[in-house]
This record gives sequence, C-alpha cells and structure tokens, in this order.
Amino acid sequence: MHAWPASEVPALPGKGRDLKIHDTATQGTITLAPGPVARIYVCGITPYDATHIGHAATYNAFDLVQRVWLDTKRQVHYVQNVTDVDDPLLERAQRDGHDWTELAERETALFREDMTALRMLPPQHYIGAVEAIPGIVPLVERLRDAGAAYDLDGDVYFSVESDPHFGGVSHLDAEAMRLLSAERGGDPERPGKKNPLDPMLWMAARPGEPSWDGGSLGRGRPGWHIECVAIALDHLGMGFDIQGGGSDLVFPHHEMGASHAQVLTGEFPMAKAYVHAGMVALHGEKMSKSRGNLVFVSALRRSGVDPAAIRLALLSHHYRADWEWTDAVLEDAVARLARWRAAVSRPDGLPADALVEEVRAALSADLDAPAALAAVDRWVELQLAGGGDDESAPGLVSRTVDALLGVAL
Repeated sequence: MHAWPASEVPALPGKGRDLKIHDTATQGTITLAPGPVARIYVCGITPYDATHIGHAATYNAFDLVQRVWLDTKRQVHYVQNVTDVDDPLLERAQRDGHDWTELAERETALFREDMTALRMLPPQHYIGAVEAIPGIVPLVERLRDAGAAYDLDGDVYFSVESDPHFGGVSHLDAEAMRLLSAERGGDPERPGKKNPLDPMLWMAARPGEPSWDGGSLGRGRPGWHIECVAIALDHLGMGFDIQGGGSDLVFPHHEMGASHAQVLTGEFPMAKAYVHAGMVALHGEKMSKSRGNLVFVSALRRSGVDPAAIRLALLSHHYRADWEWTDAVLEDAVARLARWRAAVSRPDGLPADALVEEVRAALSADLDAPAALAAVDRWVELQLAGGGDDESAPGLVSRTVDALLGVAL
C-alpha cells in the first residue's frame, strides 16, 4: 500500500530542541532524545468513511512530532497502518450494498487526498492489515505455543495474565477495562474466556465474511491489536520512540498491543512514550462515525475552505485537549491565515530570529501549538503596524511556519 506525496520541509537556521512530551504510561512529561533516526508508529484509519476533523486533529499532532524531530536534524522513521479489514468496515459495506474491498480502497484514497491537502508528512511505511497477514500468523502461533494464547471454539485469544506489565499503559481498574472493552470492540461477556479482558488474536472464518489461510490457526482473519504489533515490530522493532493515536486508543488497543509485543519479545517497554491526542466534539458530543456527528475534511475542501485554514484551526488547540469544532473556530482560523499572509507578503519586516526560537521552544514543550501560534501572532501584529527593514524576515517567518507548523503561506 502506498502513502501520499510529501511536501518539502524548509531548512531553518540553527537547530531545534529535543521534544518533551506527555507519556500516558508514566503519566508525566518525559524528554525524548532519539538517536540519528527517530521511530514513531501511529495507528491509522479503518476506512469505512471519510476523514473527519477528529482524525485530522490526531494526525496533525504526530505531524508536529515529525517536524520537531526533523528540525533537530534527525531522520524520522514513521509507520502507519490501515485497518482495511474489520467488523465496522464489513458492516458498513453490507449496509450500503458495497464490496468491502472497494469501500476500503475508495476511503483510503480519499484519506490520502485529505492528508496531502493538509500537508501532513507521509509515513515511510503505510501498511494495510490484509497485506500484513503473512507476518501476523507466525506471531499468533508463537504466542499460542508459548502458552500466552488459547483456543476457544476455533478462535484464538491472548491471555492478558501472561504479561506482568499488563495495565501499565492505561492504569485502569478491572471494571473500567471491562466497560471499555465492551464499548470498543471487545467481547468481555463471551463464555469460556480465561479472563473477560482477553482479546482475540485470530478470528476463525465466519460464513459470508472474508478469511485467509492462517496455517495451523486455520482460515480466518486477525484481531485488531496484533495487526499493529506485527507491523510495528517488523518495521521499527521494540523500544521505538512513540506509539501514537487518539485518546480512545489508550484502552484496549495500546494496552493490548503493548502486552502482545512484550510477551512476544520478552522486552519492555514496547514504546518509550505512549502519546495520545484529545477528542474533538460537535454539538456537545465526541465526533465519531458511530454517532454520525462528523465534519469531513473533504467536505470543507469542496466548499472552498483553504486547507491551511483547517490546519490552523487544528493548531489553535493543544493536541491533548478535548475541544469542540464550531463555525467560530474555523472563522478565526481563516482570519488568522489572512493576517499572516498579509504580513509575510511585505518586502521587508521585523527581524524574526527570535520568533524562530519561540516557535521551537513552544513545540518542544509538549507540542504547545497554541503558544507557537501566539508567538507568530505577535510578530504579525507588529509587522502589520509598521514592521522593520529586514528584507529576510518575511521569508524566514514563512519558512518557519511551513517547516514547524505545516502551514504554507
């Protein structure tokens, strides 16, 4: 599976700062200082509908991570998956009378278009669940042979009790885990499971549903969590720098994935930091496909909204905050974009070296994009009020906003 084209990232004078970021697992801020190559895995979409603003906010957060690392003169090895076979996709395809593979391909293509328009830097490896199946099957077999997985009526489940670190990502109690498991794709009430929280690794073939050769597992398809584990271990190995996604993935997805990987390898932790973006609401409720209260990026683009304004709307909220999308949020972003473009269109201006460092400092401090925007706003206000005579300043500001915030002026 291919990703989307990369926009050029301008080089800035000097060097960026190491990233300090909130780690869900330790419940505090840690400083990440990767080697020459920083490694990040971000969980991708289940492509049964178009990219909504909640998706865009999540991928914007991890795009900022990449940009901070690139500014430190590191390379970035970024991996993202596509869950191109799963119950929600199959259910939507059946409901609408579509072939599930065509639905997945169409929505993945639209996602690529949205990411390109928003200037999100693409992953080096963009891997679908279906293409990962040959690598998933041996991992499930290894877990089963090690006694960390068991058979239940042909399905294979992971035993959470096989990982002594289980619970160390989410820090939830058993009842909270049970409730979230039921809400987010698990089956805690299924009879015969050793532990209600045990997640499925391999689902035996069901009538009328797609299935693949699972070797000794029989025909079937993979569970959600082992999919990401197989892709991450194959392309990044253990101990990569960031496991990222929305806050709704903390449990069960990232908790279970960490346990799968740790039992498979005997190493701990799977990732140095577990980083999660907040949820975006519309009309007082979390924006989600199940509720149908969605604002689609593609629809905004078709209505004539500049993608740079959409990106500025996302940047105006801290990535970990839960916030609400409103017309006012977008209107403020459109106005801000116009001011910024007017300021950098002048032939000269106020010196901007200090601004570059302000933006770097804000983003290195747990991706504080609102503080970065405020710094640019201050320069813009002075620039529009009279400015200075530094001919290089407007260009430097434009390159800084592009390189670090992903906004083309």
